[in-house]
Amino acid sequence: MNELLDGVNWLAVIVGFVVAFIIGAIWYSPKLFGAKWAEGVGVDINESSGPAIMPLVVQAVGTFLLSWLVGITAAANALLTILLIMLTIIVLMVAGGLFSQKSRYAIVTEASYVLVMVVVMIIVQGIF
Repeated sequence: MNELLDGVNWLAVIVGFVVAFIIGAIWYSPKLFGAKWAEGVGVDINESSGPAIMPLVVQAVGTFLLSWLVGITAAANALLTILLIMLTIIVLMVAGGLFSQKSRYAIVTEASYVLVMVVVMIIVQGIF
């Protein structure tokens, strides 16, 4: 359990999480990549029911866990490990997207968002 907590810069973890989550809101907005992404995954973003709360909650939890993982690797001076983890996540996302027949645009949008999140989280770790 100590390896998950010792030396972790919690301020950097929280800031990285918040910044990455905000970037996600912008990333998937209709003004950036959201409209074409939604078309590629078969989601109607113009539906008037408002944002789906459960996917946002799950995304927030996943984003926090990723930020924590970046914090653990930073504390262990093992940032190359997080790059390998990020690459693994991206490859698995691409495979899942191909299996579910998402458009290439949607797959690239989702995978590149993970890349951007990790880069932002690493930068935040370096700043704090």
